[in-house]
Amino acid sequence: MTELHAAVLGVLQGAGEFLPVSSSAHLALAPRLLGWQYQGLAYDVMLHLGTLGAVALYFAKDWLKIFRDGFSAPRSPDGRLLWLLVLASLPAAVAGVLLNHLAETAFRNPLWIAFNLVFFSVFIWLADRRPRQTLAESALTARDALLIGLAQCLALMPGASRSGMTIMAALFLGYRRASAARLSFLLSTPVIFGAALLESRKIAPAQLDAAFAWGLGAAFLSGLAFIWLLMSWLQKRDLKPFLAYRVALGAYIFWLFR
Repeated sequence: MTELHAAVLGVLQGAGEFLPVSSSAHLALAPRLLGWQYQGLAYDVMLHLGTLGAVALYFAKDWLKIFRDGFSAPRSPDGRLLWLLVLASLPAAVAGVLLNHLAETAFRNPLWIAFNLVFFSVFIWLADRRPRQTLAESALTARDALLIGLAQCLALMPGASRSGMTIMAALFLGYRRASAARLSFLLSTPVIFGAALLESRKIAPAQLDAAFAWGLGAAFLSGLAFIWLLMSWLQKRDLKPFLAYRVALGAYIFWLFR
């Protein structure tokens, strides 16, 4: 793995983690398409640490307020949000432990990835077209948090997209696009941290080299850029361009590996 290869994977991670196009699909497919050696799921997950740093920095003020109010004023909007995010993270934590083997094997088949890219695009599109998307993140309830958390479990399948599934669920529940994205990004913080902690034991020390540092740096910087891009985009626009890309990529993968 060269520094350039690692940096490309880092950019794919940064883009795919926050845009609803599936970082895991891109990290699994890129080595096959470009003729590189695949480093394994554990390496892919460790690259998520770059995007963890990006989302933690971008929402640093929000997280400080959420944590402060979560313990000092748990009934306030931000205080409630902390515990609702904890609730929403529980399904993914359980699914990640129980389905980890499938995530490393069957789920990474290129045709399965292509199917997920196309199939879930239909449901994201339906959610994006839902009328009366009026709720802000302050309206989050325990029921909504749990449903969004359950939707996040689908992201164990590359091609589904963690941000895509959580934004989709929030849109179906009536949240505004920008609010759905903010909830998705806040929810990514504990999930990425937990996944990296789970997979870190599988990383060989030799893999944590200069090239890996390039990958982390690229994931961090691109992650910051793509968080800003999607948050800005969803203030006035819909998800159609990202869905068109998903379908086109899925069709190409079907054609390539048929």
